[in-house]
Amino acid sequence: MPDVFDVRAAAVSGRSPSSRPSGQSVAGRATGMIGWCATLRWRLSRTPMPVLPANRTSFIYRERQYEEMLNRGIRLSGENREFFIRGRLASRQARLPRDWRPRRILDYGCGIGTTAHCLTGLFGGAEVVGVDTSEKALAYATERYGSDRVRFRKLEDLATEDDFDLCYVNGVFHHIEPQNRIGVVAGIHRALRKGGRLALFENNPWNPGTRMVMSRIPFDRDAQTLSPREASRLVRAGGFTQRPAEWSLFYFPRQLAILRFAEAALDRFPFGAQYCVLAAKGLM
Repeated sequence: MPDVFDVRAAAVSGRSPSSRPSGQSVAGRATGMIGWCATLRWRLSRTPMPVLPANRTSFIYRERQYEEMLNRGIRLSGENREFFIRGRLASRQARLPRDWRPRRILDYGCGIGTTAHCLTGLFGGAEVVGVDTSEKALAYATERYGSDRVRFRKLEDLATEDDFDLCYVNGVFHHIEPQNRIGVVAGIHRALRKGGRLALFENNPWNPGTRMVMSRIPFDRDAQTLSPREASRLVRAGGFTQRPAEWSLFYFPRQLAILRFAEAALDRFPFGAQYCVLAAKGLM
């Protein structure tokens, strides 16, 4: 892993969504999901990205290095990092009750803090805490996005935090040694309040494009991916006893964007570039 931020390889160390109504057609579900996701993407697009002070050139240089490495892979899709961040958030939010408003959100493996910032735009009154093991990433995130509503802490400090309503985690578990993954899920489970949700996004090894993208990103080349089924079993083994919801996303690259209207109807088929496992902590 290059010494840019150690964003991924060092990011980790060792109402519950109900099933879809059986009487609703695929076309009806797709129409409703497309409209809801479009609204969410618009809301997220209104979240401004803060300007970094001009004298922080070292931070800017490191971010550009990280962006360059990441873009080596994702440029194959024709999209940028922000597209995928906003897509994940809209996809997850569309599967939660529309009136659900979390008070505290945990961004586990927050990296340089971009998603934590977007979460504050989506949930205006929420407090967001990002955790990571990379001091460089945390320093950058604090400098650029830190505020009275957004804090960034070392991973070991998570033991002093709890009562989260939502934990967002993306692309972290494929950097965790398989034998350590249940312990990480158990730690997240402990940090959530009763009824809190875990939204676990991962790169889908069943998608050939995903494997190609990861092979082009230096900090993802040696990752040990996990399938949607493995992730679902993992969260249940880590303490989330209720059956989680699962779906896939990002089926079509920009060159085939005309087909993206169909993605809401395809999400049950586990072949998108990423997938999400959404689990809820039991009330008992």
